[in-house]
Amino acid sequence: MDELATLYLVILPLVMGAALIEGLWLSRTRSEAYDWKAWACSLADLAGRRLLALVPYALAAPWLDWVWERRLFTQSLDNVWSVLLLFVGLEFFYYWYHRTSHTTRWFWAAHSVHHSPNQFNLAAAYRLGWFGKFTGTSLFFTPLVLLGFTPATVLTALFLTLLYQFWIHADWIPRLGWLEYVLNTPSSHRVHHARNPEYLDANFGGVLIVFDRLFGTYVAERADLPCDYGLVSPVVSSRNPFVVNVGPWIGLAKDLVSARSPREAWMYLFAPPGWRSGGAGFTTAELKKRVSTAQPVMS
Repeated sequence: MDELATLYLVILPLVMGAALIEGLWLSRTRSEAYDWKAWACSLADLAGRRLLALVPYALAAPWLDWVWERRLFTQSLDNVWSVLLLFVGLEFFYYWYHRTSHTTRWFWAAHSVHHSPNQFNLAAAYRLGWFGKFTGTSLFFTPLVLLGFTPATVLTALFLTLLYQFWIHADWIPRLGWLEYVLNTPSSHRVHHARNPEYLDANFGGVLIVFDRLFGTYVAERADLPCDYGLVSPVVSSRNPFVVNVGPWIGLAKDLVSARSPREAWMYLFAPPGWRSGGAGFTTAELKKRVSTAQPVMS
């Protein structure tokens, strides 16, 4: 893990510097004011995540080492086929992790932090939330360890996947032609971050977009439908890092306390975000239905 920590410390100033330069450029070239408070919130989110990194990793993912000791094979990165297996396998499992993070409230409570900015820019890329490592997300990648990749290798590959996604958090980069069919691009990721009902729950890929096309979750950006960024609720996100990180968990806890049955408690935990026992919630399916029937999206 020392190699990953070193890589992180090398990359971090470059990422922060690029986001700052973009903010200065956009603030000078656009009529819409650049949200520097949101930029500061993203920076505070990053700082908090680094502090939580001091918590022993075993607390977050005790099963990785356990699975490694019971691996089926041992992979070598000197083998091109092993590298290809790692890349494609990570993309596959990342797709399902990311899709589940949008369709299961337990994971969305942590992942929603990343979608909270109302502007789409490079600073939003490193607003990843404080509690994701404690929700069990590494469980999605344990099959790679079982196949013979060390936990450190898998986590480093995951870090590189997230690093690739840094540059695609830009609303000023146009569509990229034929690359849109293969790669996760700024255009595809703009759709992913949009709260327009037509765009919700789409484009979950990491580096590749092929699994979205394969599993029917790809949605192309439309010239006639500009992306509106942020959460469905609240419409205007807080710039307080404690509110955006802790707020979703407080809301979840309140719903669990109000649950009238074990089934209802289960649904609040693992049903899609916005689920309500009496219906009329804000799940993606309900929002899309309201648009199709020309009903108001927001109450």
